[in-house]
Amino acid sequence: MAKAPGFAKAFVGRWRIVEMDFWDSDFLDLVEEAHLTFEGKSDGEIAFGALKGFLDVRYGTRDGSACAEFPWQGHDEDDPSCGRGWATIGTAGRLVGHFYIHNGDDSAFVCERG
Repeated sequence: MAKAPGFAKAFVGRWRIVEMDFWDSDFLDLVEEAHLTFEGKSDGEIAFGALKGFLDVRYGTRDGSACAEFPWQGHDEDDPSCGRGWATIGTAGRLVGHFYIHNGDDSAFVCERG
């Protein structure tokens, strides 16, 4: 695994998705614990409901704050799926951002370390 760049250190690790605007909390953990994970230089994973996606992360800034932006691809149930998203470090050390499914739904999200 490639080492994460210094700018990415605030994001690296597993984040528990605790809230999404579009999907309720009962749906989030349908198949496995809902999470967003950042690993190494540009890898990551998102899982919630019946969706699992693999990220291609780019780190930068958004409105002066550290930001992780990512296209993703994976599956939703048995169907291929892809999209994009972004995340920043919010208040109280929480991760906040937005997740988009190509030609489908989108939702803001909140994550906590864990």
